[in-house]
Amino acid sequence: MLFVPSPWHLANLVRYVPPCHRQSFQQLFFALPNELQVHILKILSLHDLLDLRTVSRSWHTLVTLHEAPVVRYHLAHHIPIYALRLYPSRDATSATLHHLCGLWHRLHVAAKLSRLICEWATKEIFLRTTEARRLEFAPQSERMYRRLVPLVFTIFHFFEHYRQLHIKYINDHDGHGLLHTPYTLNPIETRVMSMYDDATLLRVHEVFPLVIASFCRRLRPPTYIGRVERSLRGYLRDKPADEVHSAILCIGGLRQVEKLWEVKGYGARRTAVDVWYNSIVRPPPDTTKRPAAASKSDRSFMSIKRKKANAIEDDDADKPAAEARPSLSDRASVGSSSLVFNTSLASGMPMGPLNATSLALLLADMPVLQQIWSPTAEALILERKVVERPQDINRNTQVLLELIREDGFEMGDDWSYGTAGHDSVMPPSGSTEDDAL
Repeated sequence: MLFVPSPWHLANLVRYVPPCHRQSFQQLFFALPNELQVHILKILSLHDLLDLRTVSRSWHTLVTLHEAPVVRYHLAHHIPIYALRLYPSRDATSATLHHLCGLWHRLHVAAKLSRLICEWATKEIFLRTTEARRLEFAPQSERMYRRLVPLVFTIFHFFEHYRQLHIKYINDHDGHGLLHTPYTLNPIETRVMSMYDDATLLRVHEVFPLVIASFCRRLRPPTYIGRVERSLRGYLRDKPADEVHSAILCIGGLRQVEKLWEVKGYGARRTAVDVWYNSIVRPPPDTTKRPAAASKSDRSFMSIKRKKANAIEDDDADKPAAEARPSLSDRASVGSSSLVFNTSLASGMPMGPLNATSLALLLADMPVLQQIWSPTAEALILERKVVERPQDINRNTQVLLELIREDGFEMGDDWSYGTAGHDSVMPPSGSTEDDAL
């Protein structure tokens, strides 16, 4: 019987074909119709697709040219509904690798942070301190994790849009922020929360204190040990000030929360907090503005980039013209405007670093930690009549029981990011444990 290779086999040949035969394979692949090329590329995982862009300039250009249909396939099959609802792809031009990688990044952060919160709650709240008791509690912990991921993802969305709108608000009001504006409901938070339906707003509001309390608890030393043991363990430094917590959440976002959480050892964690906070209070000089006369190193770097853009591809330079891979010039120009140097991924990651001007504006108008989210969300929940009374909102113990119960609340989208063996989204084992003596 004749063996017909599936698209999966063809896609993996890109990675595993021997170097001596790689050139002929690339010729055959580039000779395929566009429809077959797209069909093979779209079944690759996002990791493999991004790796494929680094094989050569021809592969980079090929992936970029087929970016829209490949991304639309991933959005339809691999991204949960709640993520697409908060970050919709409005038209064909917005279906880019940057949009897809941004969603993956946010899901990645939400999954890892949810796992860390579950480990913390299992140990600190449910008192499952031994391995046997943690294994016994594993089903409840997994339910809590599955229900937390979409809620933490929504909190990521909240802080991301809050930071953007906060900067815009200060600029629109001649440098005067919320601290100099009387209001009943925070206008920035109200605008962000208007993007959430009633059920999402209520569920996130119930879980928000758990997320914030677990992070704040992670940044302070244990309170149940005496002064001598604190000295032996090195727990001599107090917890960060409230304005530091607010800055981490509103400027760094949940990605920064996750990075600080994963630092092992209280002393190292407090040092990491101080280093990060000092970096935004006293940011390095802005080097984005190039002087009129560029330095020698700058000129040499720019000349290399121009040479790469106009030169023959590196993996074809030493080959005869008859053996060189087929050109893609009929589909994209390879010059100074090449797709190699102009792609959607150049836009950067979600909640990336801010410039010094934006940092100064936000730091001067940082909200009080206790006033973030909760007062505005509760007022909107009552105004929308999601619940009749404040007493109907679940608090603390009720929220934890809802998270672990078999018949607890669901978000309507039973898609569990990171629970199907994806090691890349799982935090390292023991990342919530303190260092031993």
